[in-house]
Amino acid sequence: MQIGMIGLGRMGGNMTRRLLRAGHTCVVYDRQAENVRRLQGDGAQGTDSLPAFIGALEAPRTIWLMVPAAVVDQTIDTLIPHLQPGDAVIDGGNSHYVDDIRRAAALTERGLHYVDVGVSGGVWGLDRGYCLMIGGAPEPVRRLAPIFAALSPGRAAAPDTEGRNRTTADEGYLHCGPAGAGHFVKMIHNGIEYALMGAYAEGFNILAHANAGAAQRSADAETAPLREPAHYQYDLPIPEIAELWRRGSVIGSWLLDLTARAFAAHPDLRPFEGRVSDSGEGRWTALAAIESSAPAPLLTAALFQRFASRGEDDLANRLLSAMRYEFGGHVERGEQ
Repeated sequence: MQIGMIGLGRMGGNMTRRLLRAGHTCVVYDRQAENVRRLQGDGAQGTDSLPAFIGALEAPRTIWLMVPAAVVDQTIDTLIPHLQPGDAVIDGGNSHYVDDIRRAAALTERGLHYVDVGVSGGVWGLDRGYCLMIGGAPEPVRRLAPIFAALSPGRAAAPDTEGRNRTTADEGYLHCGPAGAGHFVKMIHNGIEYALMGAYAEGFNILAHANAGAAQRSADAETAPLREPAHYQYDLPIPEIAELWRRGSVIGSWLLDLTARAFAAHPDLRPFEGRVSDSGEGRWTALAAIESSAPAPLLTAALFQRFASRGEDDLANRLLSAMRYEFGGHVERGEQ
């Protein structure tokens, strides 16, 4: 098939390369001309403007957007005057599913198809493939199946699950439902990702504190005593434990594989400051949990921890210290 790709960054560029490897024809556009030139070197047809991009596509056009969620509406508005009924616009970024519902309704009125695709795979997707969570009307999703199949990992990515009838989910892509369903599923996927990452981070941090009994602690009213210092005398080989748990452990996962890789490269993790960003999906997951009365304490706690990592709890911590001083004359101590 022929497909147009707008947005050739870390994800969009590698997705284009994977489609080219599968024999699809790709027309590409990006505001950064160098990104276009790199993809031309891989066999894509490069364009230097959106009108040129549209003109290079045959009807019915298939246009995949891999741009930040904040500019999806702007990009679609620029494309619409050049599109014809039957053309399909795919948003493969991390849009809020509520925006998908609105966009699909607006494009349907013009005879255009809108498909939302949650994409998981990161920078490894070129070789591993991408897990695709798809929302939209059945007809365009069926028509686009060869593209989804080319991008997805295929059945070899995981052992078959006993007792189930195979679907496209076994290949790594799934039509989850109508407009917005793909990004809704991806939203929850990322909320779970926050919690899994947080669980690994907290667990390894406890391992790092297993030698707390060997440290000299102040003996004063401001410092909680360690009741049994002899119980915390372990200098544990954390990178080795990460590697160990990859093999046969019930908590083994690709995230643990990447954790072990990070420790192997930087055992002290010094290149990282510990300011953890959130791109929106965790917040939307928490909101969906609240509005649908679905308890999600782990996912929301992981989101709040990311806020804390960026110093968003600075006032709260200062106020706690101030209150302790006011009611008890407690004076702040340095690092313990």
